[in-house]
Amino acid sequence: MSTSTQQERFGFQAEVVQLLDLMIHSLYSNKEIFLRELISNASDAIDRLRFAKLTDPGLDEPDEPLQIRVSYDKDARTITISDNGIGMSRQEAMDNIGTIAKSGTREFLQALTGDQRKDATLIGQFGVGFYSAFIVADRVTLTTRRAGLPAAEGVRWESDGRGEYTLETIEHPARGTEIVLHLREGEDELLGGHRLRTIIRKYSDHISLPILMPDEDAGSGDAPAETVVNRASALWARPKSEISEQEYNEFYKHVAHDYADPLAHLHAKMEGTYEYTLLLFVPAHAPFDLWMPESRHGVKLHVQRVFIMDDTGQLMPNYLRFVRGVIDSSDLPLNVSREILQSSRVVDSIRSSAVKRVLKLLKDLAEKEPEKYATFWGEFGAVLKEGVAEDYSNRDDIAGLLRFTTTASSTDTPDTSLADYVARMKEGQEKIYYLVAPTLAAAKSSPHLEIFREKGIEVLLLSDPVDNWVVTSLPDFDGRRLQSVAQGAADLGALEDAAEKEANEKAGTQFAALVERLKKALGDRVRDVRTTNRLTTSPACIVAGEAEIEMNLIRRMQGSGMPSEPILEINPEHPLIRRLDAEPDERLADWAHVLYGQSVLTLGARVDEPAEFAARLNDLLVTLTGERETTDGDDS
Repeated sequence: MSTSTQQERFGFQAEVVQLLDLMIHSLYSNKEIFLRELISNASDAIDRLRFAKLTDPGLDEPDEPLQIRVSYDKDARTITISDNGIGMSRQEAMDNIGTIAKSGTREFLQALTGDQRKDATLIGQFGVGFYSAFIVADRVTLTTRRAGLPAAEGVRWESDGRGEYTLETIEHPARGTEIVLHLREGEDELLGGHRLRTIIRKYSDHISLPILMPDEDAGSGDAPAETVVNRASALWARPKSEISEQEYNEFYKHVAHDYADPLAHLHAKMEGTYEYTLLLFVPAHAPFDLWMPESRHGVKLHVQRVFIMDDTGQLMPNYLRFVRGVIDSSDLPLNVSREILQSSRVVDSIRSSAVKRVLKLLKDLAEKEPEKYATFWGEFGAVLKEGVAEDYSNRDDIAGLLRFTTTASSTDTPDTSLADYVARMKEGQEKIYYLVAPTLAAAKSSPHLEIFREKGIEVLLLSDPVDNWVVTSLPDFDGRRLQSVAQGAADLGALEDAAEKEANEKAGTQFAALVERLKKALGDRVRDVRTTNRLTTSPACIVAGEAEIEMNLIRRMQGSGMPSEPILEINPEHPLIRRLDAEPDERLADWAHVLYGQSVLTLGARVDEPAEFAARLNDLLVTLTGERETTDGDDS
């Protein structure tokens, strides 16, 4: 018998109110998943209890069988889900249920637009599964006690989902959590053993804990017999031949809290120096917290089928943080800590094997199911690119998985691998050319591409922030050096014939005086001015020197927009450059700064003094217009 004290009423967080309104009025497309979500929560609570017992020797709790129970009461029109897991304290009940600011509620609400507002299966993606109870219930009563707390510190939480909830401290001998759903009108079809068993076997058969229900065929009695509804065995420990694709998919949804089937999975049992099992999945879409540095990784460590902890980077590198699943070791101790993991040879071996197998899985996906791989790349390509800089030992394998948009692409979709590029290289081409720009549009319109377009040489167009780290960490691929088209002199090697080389050298001599005057006018804004053969239609461009870091990397690191000592290159074939060379112009300094400013803008960088640039440009335009008007008047 429980005794209530300290009942209080609270208001939900604003986002929770919105979420509950959606649950109650909109999300009905797959309402039976409420049971999956609540059972998954119960399973997680038991996993956390197991870990707490391993890490807290002072936790004095009876070693009773760990179980999840589901029952129903037709007369009261209720469904009850209970577990003997970690439970919650009063403050945890307030933090975990009344407020969910850290669980992506805003992102979830923003995702629920249009037809998605009717898709209840979205809820698992954002860790708000508890609230799915309100799809079928107009009142929810939760009773809980945190493991290690006395029976007098039990908690009862109750709400009708309309914006408020009550909390009261009660006497509660049992550890764990019990949730009672008071069903809405019209939901009576859920009040049947067969219906509930069907839902459990459909969505939660993979749960390794026993899920018990009363045995309706056992006759009446004070304590009805219970039967286990699910298989209650670790899915990854079963032979692959006995596991269906649907079971793999449902297990993935459980461990990833996802609503969609995965793109691919690998299941392998390793035997040898160390014994461990991998069951890893590649999701079909990016989780909302993919770019949140504080978010946990998606791989769960088990030891001898007992959950130990979520990965914090020891089992899977950061660039594979999208991978979800389970790694189960037979060699680690049950009381393993994060400190032990960081210095464990067993973990090093598991990590190395897991990474290689995931990369092999992605390679097979790219070769055998390119449409699926295109989906993967659209969701996780920017993350995988981080591995080129992070993982030297697997750099070549990662490089083979990269996809790019190039000057030969028919669409903006990155669909060209480095192997594709090499296969299409022109005869005599020795390098893989690329251009880094702030956006794809800026890359496509860059003057640095002019000579390459004229000669039909393909160029990789890079616009992701991480691309800077890719090209600085990947000096070559398949024996071909990667070369920026916006860095150093324009050296096309064997693709440039003798006549072109001679013309370029001649232009350097012919325009030497103009080059010196431009250099003097620009002063310390440039390191050098020189003629170039990389331009065909633009008068000038800016490049970085050979020894400098790629200029776009500097821009993103410092926000300056320019290399530290830029080089201005001029096109000796452009009419403006020819005129400035042929006719002495008292406003050459203005022309020099306008050419420089235009080159900064076409680079996608920022002009330091935009007002000055605009004033010089306007003055030159006025001068040219005045000259034209004077000339026209003289002719008449």
